[in-house]
Parts: sequence; C-alpha cells; structure tokens
Amino acid sequence: MATYTPTLDERLLDRLRGAVRGTVVEPGDPVYDEARKVYNAMHDRRPAIVVRAVDAGDVMATVDFAREQGVPLAVRGGSHSVPGYGTCDGGVVLDLGLMRGIRVDPDTRTAWVEGGCTWADVNHATHAFGLATTGGIVSTTGVGGLTTGGGLGHLARRCGLACDNLVSADLVTADGSFMTCTDEQHEDLMWAVRGGGGNFGVVTSFAYRLHPIADILGGPTFFPLDADVIRRYRELVAEADERLGAVFVVGLGPPVPFLPERWHGRPVCGMVTCWSGPPDEDDRIRERVAALGPVLGRYLERMPYPVINTLFDDLVPAGLYHYWKGSFTQSLPDGVVDTLVEYGASTPSIQSVTVIFPIDGACHRVGPEETAFSYRDADYAIALSPTLTTREDCEAQKDWVRAFHRGLEPHSLEGGYVNFMDADDQDRVRANYRTNYDRLRDLKRRYDPGNLFRLNHNIAP
Repeated sequence: MATYTPTLDERLLDRLRGAVRGTVVEPGDPVYDEARKVYNAMHDRRPAIVVRAVDAGDVMATVDFAREQGVPLAVRGGSHSVPGYGTCDGGVVLDLGLMRGIRVDPDTRTAWVEGGCTWADVNHATHAFGLATTGGIVSTTGVGGLTTGGGLGHLARRCGLACDNLVSADLVTADGSFMTCTDEQHEDLMWAVRGGGGNFGVVTSFAYRLHPIADILGGPTFFPLDADVIRRYRELVAEADERLGAVFVVGLGPPVPFLPERWHGRPVCGMVTCWSGPPDEDDRIRERVAALGPVLGRYLERMPYPVINTLFDDLVPAGLYHYWKGSFTQSLPDGVVDTLVEYGASTPSIQSVTVIFPIDGACHRVGPEETAFSYRDADYAIALSPTLTTREDCEAQKDWVRAFHRGLEPHSLEGGYVNFMDADDQDRVRANYRTNYDRLRDLKRRYDPGNLFRLNHNIAP
C-alpha cells in the first residue's frame, strides 16, 4: 500500500538545505532506503526526509523545519526504539548517528557524549582511563533513548541508573532553543530528561559521572529452567554486595561453545554476572553463582568492562522483528517466578530472551520524585521480548507475550519501564510515571505545547 507523503514547502525545504552542514536525504536519493532503516524491522516506514545531523545547529534547524512545516518529527539516536519511534511515514527523521564525539576528563571523572553515540562508543572511550558508567546490555544501543528512559544496565546496583549519572544535558526544545540543563540551570528540564523520555526535546550532548571500573568478572552461567533456580537467584540478589551485577535471563539455550549442544534450543535460565569488586573475590563469586542450581555451562572470566556490554550483540543484530512488554516487580514474588517458568518453557526463538534487571542498591538511594523515573521502590524490571526472523512469525507471537504479561500483572506494580513499552502501550503512560506524571505534563505544556515531540511514549500537553 502506498504511503501518503505531504507536499513539503519548497521554501522551507530550501532553507533547511542551506542551514544544515549534514545531509538532507529525500525519496529517490540513492541512500534513501538505507537512511530510513531502523533496528526493528517491523517498522518499514517512508519519511518525507531524513536529516543526518552533524552538530547542534543542524538539530535546531531541523526542529524549526518540522514545527513550521507541521509534520511528524522522529528523533533517532541508536535506532533501537522497539516501537519504531525513530522513524515515521511522511514526516521528518532527525538522525543523530553522525554526532558521536566524546571527551573524557579523568580528573573530574566526567564524559561529554554527543547524542548519536552508542554505549560501545562510550565504553571504549572511558575504558582507556579505567572508568565506566551504567549503560545498557547491548553495545549498539544509543545513549539517548536509554538515558532519557531511565537507563538499566550491568552497573546499576553499584552506580545507579544511567539517568542518575547524568550531570548535564544540552537540549534543543520545540521552539528551536538550545539549553544546557544541570541541577542549577534549567533544572526543571534536567529533572524531566532523567527518565521522562523524548517528550521535551532533542538531547544533543550528555555529560555523565564516571566510576573507577576497568576490568570485571563477567559472563553468563546457564541452568535448567526451574523455579528453584530463580528463587535462589532472588535470595542471592537480596544479600549480594552492590558491586555484583546480576542480570537474569530466561529463554532457549543459545548455540555457544560452552553450553553442551544437547541444550541448544531447549528452555534454560541464566545469570549474567558483572562483578566489579576485587579479583581476589572472584572464586567466591563463581561459587555463589554456581550454587543457584545444576550448571549446564558457563563462561565466567575476567574481562574489560566494555566486553560484557557486547555479549548479546550477535544474538540480536539489526534487522530482526521485535515486539516488547515490560513490568516492574518487588522482590520477585513466587507468582512471578512461576509465570517466568511457565512462559519461558514456550519461548518462541533463541533470540526471544526474557531479561530480569535488578534495580536495587544505588537505584534505591534516589527518591521517587528526585528524577522523572519514579519506580524507586521496584526491585526488578522485566523485559518480555519475542524476537523473530520474519514479520509473520513476530505477529504470531504477540499473543504469547501478551498472555505472559497478563500472567505477571497480578504480581507486578502498575506501570513499567518506558523503554520496554511497545506502541500499543500508550494507555500505560500515566502509570509508568505515577506521581511524577502531572509535573511532567505541566512541563510539557510549558516547553512543547504543540506536542512536536510526540513520537514517543507520549505525555500529551
């Protein structure tokens, strides 16, 4: 079916072409089909133009154009938005992918990171100084979407969420203004950017607090899918040193050399260890993880911190078909454990990994109203993600993930993590922000009354 494309005002378009140092890509250009691609192949959309920005000036000009033209504006960083918010039909895609500069100050332990960077970029730059900060579990994820949604990752128990480590953000608002936001300057927007999603503008640069973390003990340990394993994991997290990152996964055994072939494609569960404490405690950590259940296979070694952020990359390359749901829970009650086992046994593909992120420790030392991310009483965030190699197969598995999510609901908090929401979760936006929603809506009315930034989990003005 043909997609309707509005007629763009040539005067405005000529002005945009003259204003940007980057590239304005239009239908018919040789690179158009490549420029419109996003990570989740479910979204095959045809924007009127794609602006490949190279600096904040390009961003300001593009925001002005979209507002004056009256067309949808999609902002793309790493392009991992599962609902496809990094693209649109008939509108403007603002692609930040060329804005990948980073500067690290080892004395102040701060990194200034442009909005198109991925976590691979950040980890590489900071590791040279023996420093790191919380950032995702897939290295190709963009810093922008992860941070503005909150920012879960391997270091969250020790260092807090990515948004908790944000000390400054350069933001282009809906009227094209450029603002540097800190806790002392435009502090209302700084508060909103820490978990409020892309509702308030385009972040062209982030400044992160860094931590002295270089090498870690990291990697997965796999067990049979069994409720007792998950209960022992729950006990481990409740008592563990905050330097122990302990992401848990439920799915089908991947075809990796350290897992016996007979377990490939069979239901398993596993813990991805990220121990950032001293090496002389590595053996104790290995023993404690192994005590969760019968070990089917493991790769648990000393490695540079950036390596652990790449372990899932080959499993979920760009171009697969995704559909997600998410929940927050307190203490992984038995009802959640039983549901994980029940639906984990029917996981539809090796790429369809259910991921449980601990968000205790340092995450709990920030109050629910100190940032827009309000679920400081949650202990875990759960991501349900059927991922398939064809559109038809992904569509067929939507009922599986919806039933999985319904099974978790009686044992979960009302809302969920915005970065785990799909496009049909707009009715959950208020619950996702809880008591912070009204304040966020007031800020939205002030800074974006026309709702230019609406391709997101939208807080309508």
